[in-house]
Amino acid sequence: MIRLLMLLSWATSIGGSAVECTTVTELISFCATFISNGSPDPYPGTPCCEAVTNLYMMTHSTDNRRSLCGCLMGLVTANNSNSTAIATLPGFCGVPLGFTIGPDTDCNLYRSVTMSTQSGGNVALKGE
Repeated sequence: MIRLLMLLSWATSIGGSAVECTTVTELISFCATFISNGSPDPYPGTPCCEAVTNLYMMTHSTDNRRSLCGCLMGLVTANNSNSTAIATLPGFCGVPLGFTIGPDTDCNLYRSVTMSTQSGGNVALKGE
């Protein structure tokens, strides 16, 4: 419960400003075991997936989505040997971040998205 409250406080603390990479790093730290051991075993687990969900919650604007993308790409570069595990987190957790985490990702191309409340978890783009 304490972890969930910490995650929610990080997610709501960003307000209208761009996503801070220190916040992204702190949230991704909940996935450290998964990232260290690689994909697909072990499964990321609830605290990690809650963190990834909170990353998604930060993407309410185009600037935030692009910032988040840049921060995650920085983590991928810094953790090159574990980049595949980082890239698979959204898929394992069922959270559409709206961009692919990969070596050819151009974060300037992405706009904000919202998760549909309808079954199937559809993603709809919001224009600028």
